[in-house]
Amino acid sequence: MAQRIVVTGTDTGIGKTVFAAGLTALLGACYWKPVQAGVADETDSRQVQRLADVADDRVIPERYRLAEPASPHLAARLEGISIDPLRLEPPELGDVPIVIEGAGGVMVPLNSDTLYLDVFARWRCSVVLCARTSLGTINHSLLSLAALRSRGIDVRGIAFIGEARPDSETTICRLGAVKHLGRLPWLTPLTASSLQAAVAAEFRPGDFE
Repeated sequence: MAQRIVVTGTDTGIGKTVFAAGLTALLGACYWKPVQAGVADETDSRQVQRLADVADDRVIPERYRLAEPASPHLAARLEGISIDPLRLEPPELGDVPIVIEGAGGVMVPLNSDTLYLDVFARWRCSVVLCARTSLGTINHSLLSLAALRSRGIDVRGIAFIGEARPDSETTICRLGAVKHLGRLPWLTPLTASSLQAAVAAEFRPGDFE
């Protein structure tokens, strides 16, 4: 089976989609966001396509596109629908790797009964946890790691996003017994070339195999 990497985060708005774009380019992968909540601005899929600089057929359409920028369970309810987790099975792409991005954090609800954590456990894919480096990241990161491992999910490692915070990064990796995959700094300007250069400098494709 082709390489399938799930990118999740400790919270929302931490740069997870930007990292997913960089990883998509680094691995020569396809990208899939199963549930998109909030479509008024650029969707995550379109942002990844732009920053990874990949063709349309390398971005797999979302199963659900919801208008409200809210938790998937609420955004779906506002449209009078319920997300069916069985519709979220990863597509089969032969030998092409795929980067799958969740929404927000590990325990974001998809409907009244199902968390993203439940779906990750069923998929049996390796997970990369993205964590910001700012204040509060130790608590959020260790809680997210504990939740993932409580369900037997393989955590490939942690990718930090933001300014270097060596003590926090080392503490999380030591206490969480998790591999430090690299750190993606905030990029100004954020372009396809600047992102791909930063990811290539900080991350190794072999760590995601």
